[in-house]
Amino acid sequence: MSPGSARGEGGEEQRPAVSTGPVHDSHAATMNWRVQWRPLAFIAFLLVLWHYGVKHEPSHLLPGPWGVVGGLVDLLHHGLLLKYVVASLYRVTWGFVLAVVTAIPLGLAAGWYRRAEMALNPIVQLLRPISPLAWIPIAILWFGVGDLAAIFLIYLGCFFPLMLTAMGAVENVPSVYIRAGRNFGLSQSEVIWRVVYPAVIPQLIVGLRITLGIAWLVVVAAEMIAVDSGLGFLIVDARNAGNRYDLVVAGMVAIGVIGLLLDLGMRSLEKAQSFRWGYTEDEA
Repeated sequence: MSPGSARGEGGEEQRPAVSTGPVHDSHAATMNWRVQWRPLAFIAFLLVLWHYGVKHEPSHLLPGPWGVVGGLVDLLHHGLLLKYVVASLYRVTWGFVLAVVTAIPLGLAAGWYRRAEMALNPIVQLLRPISPLAWIPIAILWFGVGDLAAIFLIYLGCFFPLMLTAMGAVENVPSVYIRAGRNFGLSQSEVIWRVVYPAVIPQLIVGLRITLGIAWLVVVAAEMIAVDSGLGFLIVDARNAGNRYDLVVAGMVAIGVIGLLLDLGMRSLEKAQSFRWGYTEDEA
């Protein structure tokens, strides 16, 4: 028998277990590092592709990455970037919040009460396909050129998706939840507040995340026509004031970055422990 082995009760040779903990941890750390840096590497690849694509572009109208950085610095130097970002976020906040406090309760009520759904659903399905941008002439007619017109357009863009999300969330609540609540002696109002509303929260968060993206899209389009400030106005104004495409693309980059941050903020709600039950382990 070799010195590094031992015999068990059955006479079988047993070798001491070799610990692979440090090796496994090192491999996991390497894989984790690669996963975290992969998006940055892809962005760097796109920037390099952008740089060389603009360099070989015949008209040389589209600015390269460094030109856009210069445009952002120019906007920061004149104090315009922060001013326009705040203006856009102000309009998005009011339009989105107003839609949340009106569309979600109405959608929950329509999803719970059959008669309310029968009364509201035809009107909702009639108005929902109309683009919020189609309301721009009416918004300007009612509210003039200013914040109220943009907020109204954002409100319309958010209202119908949120209402339909709330209605669908209530209708998708498993009936066993409701029967269990009634078996425990809960009244009708207690079933709604203690069973139905908590059950629909995960789906509402997903709807809020999607609708916030819609709000950000609508505000940019509305600012190109209905107001004289904001990131959408920046893009149009830079285009009309001497073909400043560096500022045009800088405004586009700012819109994309802020949209990403807003989405990350909404996704953080999905990770809250009070809502964690609504998601599988794979979605964690």
